[in-house]
Order: sequence, then structure tokens, then C-alpha cells
Amino acid sequence: MKKKMLAAILTATMVAACFTGCGSEASNAGSDAGSDNATETDAETDGDAEADAETDAEAPAASSADGQVYWLNFKPEADEALQGIAKTYTEQTGVPVTVVTAASGTYNSTLTAEMDKDEAPTLFVVGNQAAVQSWGDFCYDLKGTDVYNELTTDDFTLYNGDQVASIGYCYESFGIIVNKTLLKEAGHDLSEIKDFASLKTVADDIHANADKLGFDAFTSSGMDDSSSWRFSGHLANMPLYYEGEADGWNGICPETIKGTYLDNYKNIWDLYTTDAKNDKATLADAGYNAETEFLDGEAVFYQNGSWEYAALSEKYSDDELAMIPIYTGVDGEENQGLCSGTENCWAVNANASEDDIQATLDFMKWMVTSEEGTTCMAEQFGVIPYKGAQENTNLFIKQGDEMRNAGKYTVDWTFNLTPNVDDWRAGVVSAINQYDAGGSWDNVVSAFVDGWATQYKASQD
Repeated sequence: MKKKMLAAILTATMVAACFTGCGSEASNAGSDAGSDNATETDAETDGDAEADAETDAEAPAASSADGQVYWLNFKPEADEALQGIAKTYTEQTGVPVTVVTAASGTYNSTLTAEMDKDEAPTLFVVGNQAAVQSWGDFCYDLKGTDVYNELTTDDFTLYNGDQVASIGYCYESFGIIVNKTLLKEAGHDLSEIKDFASLKTVADDIHANADKLGFDAFTSSGMDDSSSWRFSGHLANMPLYYEGEADGWNGICPETIKGTYLDNYKNIWDLYTTDAKNDKATLADAGYNAETEFLDGEAVFYQNGSWEYAALSEKYSDDELAMIPIYTGVDGEENQGLCSGTENCWAVNANASEDDIQATLDFMKWMVTSEEGTTCMAEQFGVIPYKGAQENTNLFIKQGDEMRNAGKYTVDWTFNLTPNVDDWRAGVVSAINQYDAGGSWDNVVSAFVDGWATQYKASQD
């Protein structure tokens, strides 16, 4: 469970946190980068990706003698801030920095299109081992570089053989966010919730009295592209994590999976979709906005991550919010903590010019060492595993740390192992939509198990 790594990262003396990571809305970026988050973005690309991304900046100009940086960012919610930090760096150094941000769910296709251009990205995301398999030949060996030497841990580093293909630039957590004020109004307290059974008892009571209370238990579990990542990715992590622990995957994608814990996945999915205001048959394409529902006080519980803290803290104080683990009914889950990890890893284009590679490495070091860079990282990403990280102010990160310090185990991001992640998740989403419309849960099991084997084979071709 990587307890030693987590302790190394999250002790106050070694690491500090940054605020919002993934954004309020997200979707799948594909196996080539992990999963990216979808909000409205200003990114724009040409060719096949033109319809899928927008940007305020044009593609980077020809390299200057001293090099330039072209960062293909896959976190749309950070676009505005990264445009600003790029401008600051250019003003300070004279080195051109262009940030292009892929739109919702398009990182894989955008990266593929951009890498085919003469002026390809010099800095991009390779977020899991499947991505290394696809993009490893494009990855400059970061071992021994100045930015690599700023890391406080190597546990988020991805390797291509002996070479360092990419390095993590943030660390995040997800779980079930709780409006403690509404929970109290409903006659309950956070201390009551210790496992799935107690969560269900509380949620069932809130749902039964929703008309009288004026709010329900859970926000909408929308399965459109702006929201389905929360369930085909993050929620799906629960059965994948427990099966991986039981069967000893040890961070290696297996050829096949058993689906041992899919009954637990069904437990929590049924709770999410039963104890909420909207008919589950409408979740496929109604376009519900769970964040807005939570901000408007329409529900007590909202599955999402530490990246939501900035948006929620604009309305709610820390005393009103909490994040609890995603309980599914697994034995011993009263000792479970939050789901913590990363799929945000920087890679440098090995095919760029020497000047551009050096300019990019210099920019990366500045981002994790300078006051301006580390402030931006603190405001836009999760915990960053670098020596110069800013102080932790994210409530949800702190609560995850408290659980860890109390001896609770952390749930790793096992979904990072998913083969052909876009296609596998699409199959899961389709099967869940069929189930919500009255179909059989067996279709979901097949999408997980048979879909995994199919996509693993396809990823090897």
C-alpha cells in the first residue's frame, strides 16, 4: 500500500500541499496520459483535434536560439493560471512559453495530433505505465536533471526501462465530500459513518426525508462525458484496488481480472443512484451538474476529490466540509482512508531540439523552486512532491493525512493500470447506463472483466 512512500510525501517536513488539482468536471484522457479533467477551456489545436480543443494562444513560434517551451497541459481548470505563469516566466527570462490546454476528454487525441507537427509540445503528460508504453520513445530521460533532483520521492516516477520517462508534479486524493451542516440538519453526525452499512443507514434516512429537509443524500451521478469519469474511473478504482491487493498485482497491469469485488461496486452505485433526487434512468444524458447541486445545498454527499476544495471553499468554511472514504462493504473498511495518488506526470519531448529541451528543463525547475512557480503549483495542483512545495492549506489533503497518521490505509490509484483506458471506461459507462435503464448487472461485470481482457490484448498489438 506504499505506506512508506506516503509517509515520506506527506510529512510536514518534506512536503507541502497545493490546492486544487483536477477540476470541478472531468473526463478521460486516455491511456496515453491517465485521465484528464474536463471544464471549459481556452485550448485550441488544428487538424483532427481542432473541434475538440480551444486556446487563447497560437501554436508556438519557431524556436529561438535559446530555446522555447510548449506545454501541452491536460488540466483544463488550470489553463488561466498557467497562461499567467507562462507570461511571468517569459517576462523574467525572455524565453517564450506557450501553454495549450486540451479540452474535455481530448488529451490523447490532441497529443497525437500535436506530436505530428513540426513544432510539437516540448512538455507533455505521461501519467501511467500504459502511457509509457505508447510514448516512451518520445520521452527524454529525466534522470539526474535539475528538476528531477528537486523531488522528495521517486515513488511517482515512471520508467521506460532504466530511463526516467516522466515525473509526478502533483498528488491528490478523492473520496466522498460531506456538507456537515446539512448532515447535522438531517439529525446525523459524521462520527456515525464508519463503513458502508452506517453510510447507507444515514443516506437512506436523509433520502426518506428529502421532501421535508429540502435536500437529498447524494448529488447526481451523471454519466455524460463531463461526469462519468468519477464512476468509470475513480469509483471503479475501489474494486480494482481491492482485487489488486488480494491478487498481488504490485503495480503491474494484469492480462485478466476476476471482478472479485464488483458486488461491492454495485453496493455503492445503487446507494448513489437510489438515495438521490433524480431517476437513475435519466443519468446517461441529462447533463446534471453535481458540483452546482452541492454548492446549492441540494445534497449532503458528493463523490469527488481534493481539487474541489478551492471551488467549495468559496462558499463553505472548513468547519462545514469533510471528506470521508468511499465505503463499499469490504471487510475491514473501517480502517480505510482516502484514495490517494497521481496520474499527473511531466514528460519532456526527446525529439525536440537541444535548445528547446534545455529551455523546458529550466522552466520545470523554476516551476518547483521559484516563489512564483511554487505559488502557482500550490494554487492549481494537489500536493507536489518537491523540496520547495508550499504549505498545505487544502482541507481534504489535511484530512487524508490525518487518517494516514491515525493508521488508516490509503487506497492507491489502481485505475492507472487500466489498459486502453478510454475504450475500457466507455464500455463500463455503456453497461452501467444499460443497468440503470433496467438491464442486468451482469453486463457491468462483463464490461469490467471481459472488457479488460479485450483491451489488454488490444494494447499489446
